[in-house]
Amino acid sequence: MTTFLDGAVADPERFSALFDAHYEEIRRYIGRRLNLDIAEDLAAETFLIAFRRRDSFDAAKGGIRPWLYGIATNLIGSHRRAELRRYRALARSEPSDADDNHDQRVVDRVAARVTVQKLSAALAGLSRGERDVVLLVAYGELTYDEVAAALGIAYGTVASRLSRARTKLRDALGVEV
Repeated sequence: MTTFLDGAVADPERFSALFDAHYEEIRRYIGRRLNLDIAEDLAAETFLIAFRRRDSFDAAKGGIRPWLYGIATNLIGSHRRAELRRYRALARSEPSDADDNHDQRVVDRVAARVTVQKLSAALAGLSRGERDVVLLVAYGELTYDEVAAALGIAYGTVASRLSRARTKLRDALGVEV
């Protein structure tokens, strides 16, 4: 299925329409994977790479979203150590209870922090491929076909990585995922 934006990929004069349509989504995805400080830079770099490689875009291999998510995921890969350090630091961080006058807010914050710690530790325990698939599905809301296109892997590989990751997350978190 070809869309108006597919044509914008090849046309430098219309490429800004692609940027306008997808920049914020890609920035949010990167921000969730790394942090907001670097998300804007990497999102901009994603579109710079997309612009430079616009001649290689093939709509038959997948849509624009998976193509952009694939570029963004590859950029994140170069920042993977920072991502792992972030998950490990969140997993080690101590809950703060500095606001004793507001008991319920403290309880809520501690519960949220503990959840973030457990989830961060669980994500850090996944392999790179498993983490990429989980976060593309969870943060990017991509379908299995779109994840396969984004990462350049087979649909079955997406399904098996996601299945293994869900098992690991379920075991680590003690909940159904």
